[in-house]
Amino acid sequence: MKLVTFEHKRWARAGIWLGDEIVDLSTANHPVPVQISWLLQAGDEMMASAKRAIESAERIPASECRLLAPLRDPGKIICIGQNYMDHCREQNVEPPAFPILFAKYNNTIIHPGDPIRLPTISTQVDYEAELAFVVGRRASRVAESDALDYIAGYTCLNDVSARDLQFGDKQWTRGKSLDTFCPTGPFIVTRDEIPDPQALAIRCIVSGETLQDSNTSNMIFGCAYLLSYISQGITLEPGDLVSTGTPNGVGVFRKPPRFLHAGDTVTISIEGVGELTNPVAAASAAG
Repeated sequence: MKLVTFEHKRWARAGIWLGDEIVDLSTANHPVPVQISWLLQAGDEMMASAKRAIESAERIPASECRLLAPLRDPGKIICIGQNYMDHCREQNVEPPAFPILFAKYNNTIIHPGDPIRLPTISTQVDYEAELAFVVGRRASRVAESDALDYIAGYTCLNDVSARDLQFGDKQWTRGKSLDTFCPTGPFIVTRDEIPDPQALAIRCIVSGETLQDSNTSNMIFGCAYLLSYISQGITLEPGDLVSTGTPNGVGVFRKPPRFLHAGDTVTISIEGVGELTNPVAAASAAG
């Protein structure tokens, strides 16, 4: 399934994307939560009910709807740094011995099609194409061999980064967590449709130019390892979002550097998961 959060007639709710149509889960013959986070928290039986709703619920033309970020308020947004071999090579650094974790906050989440706003406090805003997974079950001290069973599905994420702040602060929180710095979506593709998350083409296209072109097979730590590693000390809950790092080709390490400018359009494309496109705009007025 491709789970979506969509807006129709000024009401946002959960649905299933069928291409030209969206299944409105709020109209199912049996109760289904109207938010994806609630759907995940309700467990596997409710996910099965959502799938059955394809046969009974109302379908709305996709052209009449607006797709929103699938998870508008994830409990956690955990990101992984330096997790692709090709990204380490472009920085001329040794690959990390253990995953590098950092956090983004919910103020960063924006919808597909919403503008990435260039902040007045940075002149080096960068793109990062990333595969993110959504936690589907409470996960504490999970073995790597069982970890994929705890993943509900996968989505596209752009880990937008203010490099001057990131490197100037000597840590990553502020430079990664400015407003609009986490476009996500448009779908959560359930794990049954992604048999191997470590075999997906991943690209970033900026204003028609492909600047990142890699494969998730180049990850140093795969999705199963990451979920297991994080869960050894941080309990993961349904609806938490884990973004798995970016491949080579980011703007800061290009020669010359290629940062985002107002008028650019950024598309994150991941095989089997979808395409996420956002324009880039100047900072909005204060207040």
